Amino acid sequence: MNKYSIKLDVSIEVEAFNPEDAQEYLNDIFITDDEIKSIADEIKRRFPEVSILFIGAEGRMEMEKIPQAGYSIEGLRIAGFKRSLALSNFSLPFKIIGSMLKARKIIKSFNPQIVIGVGGYASGPTLKVAAWLGIKTLIQEQNSFPGITNKVLKDRVQRICVAYDNMDKFFPKDKIILTGNPVRKEITKLEGKKERGLEKFNLDKNRLVVLVVGGSLGARSINHAIDGDLQKFADADVQLIWQTGKLYTEEAKKRVAEVGKNGIMSFDFITDMDLAYAAADIVISRAGALAVSELCLVKKPCILVPLPTAAEDHQTKNALSLVNYNAAILVKDVDAKSILVDEALSLLKDKERCEKLTYNMDKLAFANATETIVNEVISLIKK
Repeated sequence: MNKYSIKLDVSIEVEAFNPEDAQEYLNDIFITDDEIKSIADEIKRRFPEVSILFIGAEGRMEMEKIPQAGYSIEGLRIAGFKRSLALSNFSLPFKIIGSMLKARKIIKSFNPQIVIGVGGYASGPTLKVAAWLGIKTLIQEQNSFPGITNKVLKDRVQRICVAYDNMDKFFPKDKIILTGNPVRKEITKLEGKKERGLEKFNLDKNRLVVLVVGGSLGARSINHAIDGDLQKFADADVQLIWQTGKLYTEEAKKRVAEVGKNGIMSFDFITDMDLAYAAADIVISRAGALAVSELCLVKKPCILVPLPTAAEDHQTKNALSLVNYNAAILVKDVDAKSILVDEALSLLKDKERCEKLTYNMDKLAFANATETIVNEVISLIKK
């Protein structure tokens, strides 16, 4: 299945569909997860009068973030199944039933024309109920190996947007659209930002830069690896932008001070990620779905350290989707402390390998994933 033909087919179908006429089909859209806020933003950009409601899981981050972004959200009392023998597992069936009843009440009240989900805790009960009520449904699978929720929903939904090829191993082929994952708009436009990035982080343009990204909470094994070999960056005269996450902030600051080398710095969180990517020569990152999609778009040689405890080991599978195309390097979590920094410094020196990785990453990038998914939403509502 070719990504270009899919994009072309979708764009032709929707461009022939007058946006002014489309508004009547887009009165109410129901979205079930924080990670597709960018889809909501794109729908709102095209159709300012549309009503959008998110559904999340009570107690999770989306319940705070979505209202901060200007959207309404309802919460379901739902949680995932714990693989360990935990007492909370015994209450799960009751939570599912309660969540489905609440989802039904919310959906009947809001009366949406389509329900969109990305496989989070709230997606399961919400999309099941929507399907029972005859409301159109679409799911977006971000990973190369689907989670349980989306695999359960595959026969109930009308459309499945995916980020990787060969997903017909998991989903009905006639429902699949290859779209890529939605990413932050600023990430897609790095041209001309290199100098701004170097200025932002007060870096020397004549020295190479490594960017380490561990997510908002950081990545423990990556942080330990960087911490243990921080002096190696200084000895190699390599600059480092180290995003540690909140849990490792103080330890990282202490180590950076001990090394005392200009251009080696740590941050608990980086707001201007586009400038960080622009400044970097290579990137070290986990292999979450959105991280991998962003890395393909920024076209920076990368070393991926998958989180081994991710559900169904999906981060390893995400990483392999690049590694198998010679578009990234994989370092196992268990090996990070002993080899990660050496691998990074070795990659920095290997210009030919960096160019090869960049070339292959570019072929896997989807620059307009959000727009393509919204096109599918519109075409599905129109049917």
